[in-house]
Amino acid sequence: MKRICLISDTHSFLDPKVVKYAADCDEIWHAGDIGTLELADKLSAIKPLRAVFGNIDGAEIRRCFPLNVSFEIEGVKVLITHIAGYPGKFSAKALHLIKENQPDLFICGHSHILKVMPDKQNNLLFMNPGACGNHGFHQVKTILRFTVDNGKISNLDAIELGKRAD
Repeated sequence: MKRICLISDTHSFLDPKVVKYAADCDEIWHAGDIGTLELADKLSAIKPLRAVFGNIDGAEIRRCFPLNVSFEIEGVKVLITHIAGYPGKFSAKALHLIKENQPDLFICGHSHILKVMPDKQNNLLFMNPGACGNHGFHQVKTILRFTVDNGKISNLDAIELGKRAD
């Protein structure tokens, strides 16, 4: 069993509440737009970090993190990228990745909109944790926490960290 803290779109800002919520997790997953390697290092100091780069991330971040990452954990096949859309509105690139990797869980960021929904057409669960940084149009910073165990995803918490300006 693994407890996951899923974040995205930090844009170089680490909200102290992320540290608090990640403390009781086994891993942190970041769905892109990290901002700086310093922020990635801070996250890695809390818990093991799996991350992809996003559209705002520069060459330094892109050398350290991939565009897409696919892995299996506790019997769940996971695919993470930054820009994808959402079920029924996936980009052609996202659909290609889904067909190629056949994930049980497909994660992206970029939209700054928290969304979790099943995709029956592609037989997966879609997650976007929203944005937990201060840059962007979102009003409230959000993250997701959940458990993966024996091929199942459970104990999903959608967490509001507070207003973007806070």
